[in-house]
Amino acid sequence: MTPAKPGASAERAARSAVALQRIEAADAGQRIDNFLLRHFKSVPRSRVYRLLRKGEVRVNGKRIDADYRLEAGDTVRLPPVRIEGDAAPGRPSASLQALIERAVIHEDRHLLVIDKPSGVAVHGGSGMSFGVIETLRAARPDEPLELVHRLDRDTSGCLLVARDRATLVALHALIRDGGLHKTYLALLAGSWQLGKKRIDAPLATDARARGERHVQVAETGKASVSVFKPVQFFGPLATLMEVDIPTGRTHQIRVHARHAGHPVLGDDKYGDRERNAAMREHGLDRIFLHAHSVAFDWPGSGVPFHVSAPLPPELGAVIDQLSRARGKRRGARAQGKG
Repeated sequence: MTPAKPGASAERAARSAVALQRIEAADAGQRIDNFLLRHFKSVPRSRVYRLLRKGEVRVNGKRIDADYRLEAGDTVRLPPVRIEGDAAPGRPSASLQALIERAVIHEDRHLLVIDKPSGVAVHGGSGMSFGVIETLRAARPDEPLELVHRLDRDTSGCLLVARDRATLVALHALIRDGGLHKTYLALLAGSWQLGKKRIDAPLATDARARGERHVQVAETGKASVSVFKPVQFFGPLATLMEVDIPTGRTHQIRVHARHAGHPVLGDDKYGDRERNAAMREHGLDRIFLHAHSVAFDWPGSGVPFHVSAPLPPELGAVIDQLSRARGKRRGARAQGKG
């Protein structure tokens, strides 16, 4: 069988019959879901992920997960897909485009860094037609923009977007080799008494009802490491933590925090319902998880790169409220002793 070529021929393959595509070095390192979404541009995102879940897309004859990274020499089975019409998918709203443009905190000829707002997805799907990457592509149609990594929809902070294929490949290699350092700020439930703590616990993802992903610590999972360091204590109520993640698994910080007995506050999937309710009295109405900084040395030149995004105002206000409440408690104790 003749291998399909990228682009339009892959679209034709989607319409007609099964095709096989051999992965060249230029496409190595990218996730299979991103590869499929780029080649089957007219196919709805939900349909692409369904193909993966059902095993209709295979690599070297085997079923793979959406986060599988392609290697040079891999053979990808591209199944036939019925496409309902060729209507244009529309454009992001003017307000969303303005929001994302304001969120650009760094721009050079290779890279964009977005201070992603909470509530905005990195890509469309799951009830949202457009995310950060679709919005950027609409605003910059002549650029081959690609996500370097991902953030959960409700997590805010630094998101890297490559402006060319070479940068994407280079940064993906850094991620695989542990050379890209991501640091988060998270408010955890309770008073953390473990000091600086490295949690090395493998994580496995399964699909629950309605296709919702759920992650748990499991011996059969993928290697996952998070390093927690306390920054500020708020009595028995909460601890502000700095978290470094040498690996970047789905929901990693949230699951590791719960595993340590201190779930992320405001987390409605892995968190504590009662503690989340108590924190709403302090103004917390979203998950307190923020991608604070990204650092690496540029491949080839070795020039250091570092970018950071401060806590968004709604999270900063929560810290202010907790600090005032702690001050009042200390004052009350001092008066009692007097």
